[in-house]
Amino acid sequence: MLTKKQYQLLMFIDSRLKVVGISPSFEEMKVALNLKSKSGIHRLITGLEERGFIRRLPYRARALEVLKLPENTSNFGQDVVTQLNVFSEAKFNKHYTTETGVVDLPLYGKIAAGTPVEALRDPSQTIGVPAFMLGKGEHYTLEIDGESMIDAGINDGDTVVIERCDVAESGAIVVALVDQTEVTLKRLRRKGASIALEPANKNYDTRIFGPDRVDIQGRLVGLLRRY
Repeated sequence: MLTKKQYQLLMFIDSRLKVVGISPSFEEMKVALNLKSKSGIHRLITGLEERGFIRRLPYRARALEVLKLPENTSNFGQDVVTQLNVFSEAKFNKHYTTETGVVDLPLYGKIAAGTPVEALRDPSQTIGVPAFMLGKGEHYTLEIDGESMIDAGINDGDTVVIERCDVAESGAIVVALVDQTEVTLKRLRRKGASIALEPANKNYDTRIFGPDRVDIQGRLVGLLRRY
Protein backbone atom coordinates (compact mmCIF):
# COMPACT_ATOMS: atom_id res chain seq x y z
CA MET A 1 0.00 0.00 0.00
CA LEU A 2 1.30 3.42 -0.95
CA THR A 3 1.50 6.40 1.34
CA LYS A 4 -0.44 9.53 0.36
CA LYS A 5 2.72 11.28 -0.86
CA GLN A 6 3.88 8.22 -2.82
CA TYR A 7 0.46 8.03 -4.47
CA GLN A 8 0.42 11.74 -5.32
CA LEU A 9 3.92 11.59 -6.77
CA LEU A 10 3.17 8.48 -8.84
CA MET A 11 0.05 10.03 -10.36
CA PHE A 12 1.85 13.33 -10.96
CA ILE A 13 4.66 11.55 -12.83
CA ASP A 14 2.19 9.44 -14.81
CA SER A 15 0.08 12.44 -15.84
CA ARG A 16 3.12 14.41 -17.01
CA LEU A 17 4.45 11.45 -19.01
CA LYS A 18 1.10 11.02 -20.74
CA VAL A 19 0.76 14.72 -21.58
CA VAL A 20 4.28 15.83 -22.54
CA GLY A 21 6.24 12.59 -22.83
CA ILE A 22 8.87 13.45 -20.23
CA SER A 23 8.87 13.03 -16.47
CA PRO A 24 8.93 16.15 -14.28
CA SER A 25 12.17 17.35 -12.75
CA PHE A 26 12.88 16.76 -9.07
CA GLU A 27 12.34 20.48 -8.49
CA GLU A 28 8.91 20.30 -10.10
CA MET A 29 8.06 17.25 -8.00
CA LYS A 30 9.20 19.00 -4.84
CA VAL A 31 7.02 22.05 -5.48
CA ALA A 32 4.01 20.01 -6.66
CA LEU A 33 4.03 17.94 -3.47
CA ASN A 34 4.85 20.97 -1.31
CA LEU A 35 8.01 19.41 0.12
CA LYS A 36 10.87 21.44 1.57
CA SER A 37 13.75 19.56 -0.07
CA LYS A 38 14.54 17.23 -2.94
CA SER A 39 15.74 14.58 -0.49
CA GLY A 40 12.10 13.83 0.26
CA ILE A 41 11.51 13.24 -3.44
CA HIS A 42 14.50 10.89 -3.59
CA ARG A 43 12.99 8.83 -0.77
CA LEU A 44 9.59 8.70 -2.43
CA ILE A 45 11.10 7.69 -5.78
CA THR A 46 13.11 4.94 -4.07
CA GLY A 47 9.99 3.69 -2.30
CA LEU A 48 8.00 3.57 -5.54
CA GLU A 49 10.86 1.81 -7.28
CA GLU A 50 11.16 -0.81 -4.53
CA ARG A 51 7.42 -1.52 -4.76
CA GLY A 52 7.61 -2.00 -8.53
CA PHE A 53 5.56 1.02 -9.58
CA ILE A 54 8.33 2.86 -11.43
CA ARG A 55 11.84 2.33 -12.67
CA ARG A 56 14.67 4.68 -13.46
CA LEU A 57 16.09 4.49 -16.95
CA PRO A 58 19.92 4.50 -16.81
CA TYR A 59 22.14 7.11 -18.46
CA ARG A 60 19.27 9.53 -19.09
CA ALA A 61 18.30 12.65 -17.19
CA ARG A 62 14.72 12.94 -15.91
CA ALA A 63 14.05 9.40 -17.15
CA LEU A 64 11.39 7.57 -15.16
CA GLU A 65 9.01 4.92 -16.43
CA VAL A 66 5.71 4.07 -14.78
CA LEU A 67 5.35 0.28 -14.69
CA LYS A 68 1.94 0.08 -13.04
CA LEU A 69 -0.67 2.13 -11.19
CA PRO A 70 -2.59 1.31 -8.02
CA GLU A 71 -5.78 -0.66 -8.63
CA ASN A 72 -7.95 2.07 -7.09
CA THR A 73 -7.19 5.47 -8.63
CA SER A 74 -10.69 6.93 -8.33
CA ASN A 75 -9.55 9.81 -6.12
CA PHE A 76 -6.60 10.75 -8.28
CA GLY A 77 -8.25 13.50 -10.34
CA GLN A 78 -8.86 16.28 -7.84
CA ASP A 79 -5.92 15.25 -5.71
CA VAL A 80 -3.37 15.63 -8.50
CA VAL A 81 -5.02 18.71 -10.01
CA THR A 82 -4.63 20.39 -6.63
CA GLN A 83 -0.94 19.55 -6.55
CA LEU A 84 -0.42 20.71 -10.13
CA ASN A 85 -2.14 23.96 -9.20
CA VAL A 86 0.28 24.49 -6.33
CA PHE A 87 3.23 23.68 -8.59
CA SER A 88 2.18 26.05 -11.36
CA GLU A 89 1.17 28.99 -9.20
CA ALA A 90 4.24 28.79 -6.99
CA LYS A 91 6.98 28.51 -9.56
CA PHE A 92 6.39 28.37 -13.25
CA ASN A 93 3.35 30.42 -14.28
CA LYS A 94 4.21 34.01 -15.03
CA HIS A 95 0.77 34.49 -16.62
CA TYR A 96 -1.18 33.63 -13.46
CA THR A 97 -4.08 35.99 -12.77
CA THR A 98 -4.91 36.15 -9.06
CA GLU A 99 -8.42 37.51 -9.57
CA THR A 100 -9.80 34.79 -11.86
CA GLY A 101 -7.10 32.13 -12.22
CA VAL A 102 -7.77 32.18 -15.98
CA VAL A 103 -5.46 33.22 -18.81
CA ASP A 104 -6.72 34.30 -22.24
CA LEU A 105 -4.64 32.51 -24.87
CA PRO A 106 -4.77 33.01 -28.64
CA LEU A 107 -6.84 30.41 -30.49
CA TYR A 108 -5.11 29.47 -33.74
CA GLY A 109 -8.14 27.73 -35.21
CA LYS A 110 -8.26 24.12 -36.37
CA ILE A 111 -5.03 22.25 -36.86
CA ALA A 112 -5.24 21.06 -40.47
CA ALA A 113 -2.94 20.04 -43.29
CA GLY A 114 -1.72 22.73 -45.64
CA THR A 115 -1.52 25.65 -43.21
CA PRO A 116 1.39 26.77 -41.00
CA VAL A 117 0.31 27.48 -37.44
CA GLU A 118 1.01 31.22 -37.60
CA ALA A 119 -1.29 31.56 -40.61
CA LEU A 120 -4.17 30.20 -38.52
CA ARG A 121 -4.03 32.98 -35.97
CA ASP A 122 -6.97 35.34 -35.66
CA PRO A 123 -6.10 38.13 -33.18
CA SER A 124 -9.76 38.45 -32.23
CA GLN A 125 -10.07 34.82 -31.14
CA THR A 126 -8.95 33.83 -27.64
CA ILE A 127 -9.92 31.16 -25.15
CA GLY A 128 -9.75 31.21 -21.35
CA VAL A 129 -7.46 28.52 -19.93
CA PRO A 130 -7.00 27.71 -16.21
CA ALA A 131 -3.69 29.15 -15.11
CA PHE A 132 -2.59 25.96 -13.38
CA MET A 133 -2.35 24.22 -16.77
CA LEU A 134 0.39 26.55 -17.98
CA GLY A 135 4.12 26.51 -17.49
CA LYS A 136 6.55 29.39 -17.72
CA GLY A 137 6.72 29.73 -21.51
CA GLU A 138 4.49 31.17 -24.24
CA HIS A 139 1.30 29.26 -24.99
CA TYR A 140 -1.46 29.10 -27.59
CA THR A 141 -4.44 26.85 -28.31
CA LEU A 142 -5.63 24.82 -31.28
CA GLU A 143 -8.86 23.04 -32.12
CA ILE A 144 -8.41 19.40 -33.13
CA ASP A 145 -9.78 18.37 -36.52
CA GLY A 146 -9.78 14.60 -36.96
CA GLU A 147 -9.31 11.36 -35.02
CA SER A 148 -5.65 10.48 -35.52
CA MET A 149 -4.86 10.90 -31.78
CA ILE A 150 -7.96 9.41 -30.16
CA ASP A 151 -6.05 6.61 -28.41
CA ALA A 152 -4.09 9.32 -26.57
CA GLY A 153 -7.39 10.78 -25.35
CA ILE A 154 -7.41 13.61 -27.93
CA ASN A 155 -10.72 13.70 -29.79
CA ASP A 156 -12.11 15.59 -32.77
CA GLY A 157 -13.30 19.01 -31.56
CA ASP A 158 -11.08 19.11 -28.46
CA THR A 159 -9.04 22.22 -27.73
CA VAL A 160 -5.39 21.56 -26.94
CA VAL A 161 -3.05 23.86 -25.05
CA ILE A 162 0.37 24.13 -26.65
CA GLU A 163 3.61 25.47 -25.19
CA ARG A 164 5.60 27.14 -27.95
CA CYS A 165 9.01 25.51 -28.47
CA ASP A 166 11.28 24.39 -31.28
CA VAL A 167 12.72 21.27 -29.62
CA ALA A 168 11.01 18.41 -27.80
CA GLU A 169 11.90 15.10 -26.20
CA SER A 170 11.24 11.86 -28.07
CA GLY A 171 7.82 10.64 -26.98
CA ALA A 172 6.27 14.09 -26.54
CA ILE A 173 3.10 15.03 -28.42
CA VAL A 174 4.02 17.98 -30.62
CA VAL A 175 2.76 20.40 -33.23
CA ALA A 176 4.99 19.64 -36.22
CA LEU A 177 5.36 21.63 -39.42
CA VAL A 178 6.28 19.30 -42.30
CA ASP A 179 8.00 20.69 -45.40
CA GLN A 180 6.93 24.21 -44.36
CA THR A 181 3.37 23.50 -45.54
CA GLU A 182 1.60 20.90 -43.41
CA VAL A 183 0.89 21.19 -39.70
CA THR A 184 -0.03 18.14 -37.66
CA LEU A 185 -0.34 17.07 -34.02
CA LYS A 186 1.48 13.77 -33.47
CA ARG A 187 3.76 11.96 -31.05
CA LEU A 188 7.42 12.62 -31.83
CA ARG A 189 9.81 9.68 -32.07
CA ARG A 190 13.47 10.04 -32.91
CA LYS A 191 14.84 7.09 -34.87
CA GLY A 192 18.54 7.66 -35.47
CA ALA A 193 18.84 10.61 -37.81
CA SER A 194 15.16 10.41 -38.77
CA ILE A 195 12.02 11.80 -37.16
CA ALA A 196 8.84 9.74 -36.92
CA LEU A 197 5.45 11.38 -36.44
CA GLU A 198 3.33 8.74 -34.76
CA PRO A 199 -0.49 8.79 -34.60
CA ALA A 200 -2.48 7.33 -31.73
CA ASN A 201 -4.98 5.50 -33.90
CA LYS A 202 -4.33 2.15 -35.58
CA ASN A 203 -6.14 3.35 -38.71
CA TYR A 204 -3.39 5.92 -39.38
CA ASP A 205 0.20 5.29 -40.43
CA THR A 206 3.38 6.56 -38.79
CA ARG A 207 5.28 8.88 -41.12
CA ILE A 208 9.06 9.14 -41.11
CA PHE A 209 11.01 12.17 -42.32
CA GLY A 210 14.52 13.49 -42.48
CA PRO A 211 15.31 16.01 -39.72
CA ASP A 212 15.45 18.91 -42.18
CA ARG A 213 11.80 18.35 -43.15
CA VAL A 214 10.22 18.76 -39.71
CA ASP A 215 10.06 21.91 -37.56
CA ILE A 216 8.63 21.65 -34.04
CA GLN A 217 6.21 24.50 -33.29
CA GLY A 218 5.12 23.48 -29.81
CA ARG A 219 4.34 20.63 -27.44
CA LEU A 220 1.10 19.57 -25.84
CA VAL A 221 0.66 20.59 -22.19
CA GLY A 222 -3.09 20.49 -21.71
CA LEU A 223 -6.51 19.69 -23.15
CA LEU A 224 -9.96 21.27 -22.84
CA ARG A 225 -13.17 19.45 -23.69
CA ARG A 226 -16.84 20.37 -23.72
CA TYR A 227 -19.49 17.72 -23.19
